[in-house]
Order: sequence, then C-alpha cells, then structure tokens
Amino acid sequence: MAYRNGQYEASGNDLCMTPPSLIRIIEREFGDVYGGYFDPCPANWDGEVDGLEIDWPLDVLSFVNPPYSNLAAWAKKCREQAERGCTVVLLIPPRTCTTYFHDYIYESAELRFIRGRVKFHDPQTGKAMKTAPFPSMLCIWRSNL
Repeated sequence: MAYRNGQYEASGNDLCMTPPSLIRIIEREFGDVYGGYFDPCPANWDGEVDGLEIDWPLDVLSFVNPPYSNLAAWAKKCREQAERGCTVVLLIPPRTCTTYFHDYIYESAELRFIRGRVKFHDPQTGKAMKTAPFPSMLCIWRSNL
C-alpha cells in the first residue's frame, strides 16, 4: 500500500500521463496564444534533462503534471518560472493544507478545481488507468505575453 500525505493511493505510481481529453482542453485555451506547450517532466523521460534544473521557455506554455511524490519541489519551480515570465499550468491534487500550497501557489496562481476524478493514462501503453483516488486542480500562472 502507498500513502502520500496521509491518503491511500493504490498505485503509488509517479508515471501517470495526463489524459488526452484534458490536454485538449488546455490546448484549446492556451494553444492559440502560445502555439503548443513545453513539458518539463514528460512521460517518456529518459533522464537526460531534469525539469527542476533548467529554465523553461518563455515563448510557450509550460504544462506540468509532476511526479506527485515530489509536489513541493515542482510547485516551487512553477512559481519561480512564473516569476521569470513563463506561463505555467500545473496539474496536482488540491492539498490546500500543505506548506507548499501556501508558500508557492495560494494567492499567486489562478486555481481551477476539476469536476470529478481524473483518469490518468499509463505511459507505456497509453491506455486509461483506474480513476485517481483524489481530486485534481489546475494552478495557472500567466505571463504578460
């Protein structure tokens, strides 16, 4: 059994892809302005580039579905990159009681709570997995572009 922040999560797996339907929603809103997106933690990550160690591009949206075992570091990086001028969309569970939420997200990002539970996809097969055992939200920092 895997537990995170006191909550049981059956898979405990950090390798979960964002469902294509959610990507399409994000692309519809941001695609016309930014012409695509940068993924600092891609599902096919090969270890070559660490999204936490590099600066993200300023001219495209950075969409982040981070490893949920390291949410604090990714929330901090999103806030830092937004302060540099990046537009960032972060997909995470709404753990509003955490220090990282108050330090890096609250009062700096637009929050959108996703209705229902996200059904993430397996990065190896591309097929839908079981529905997440937690709710999700998008945290959005917009640049001045």
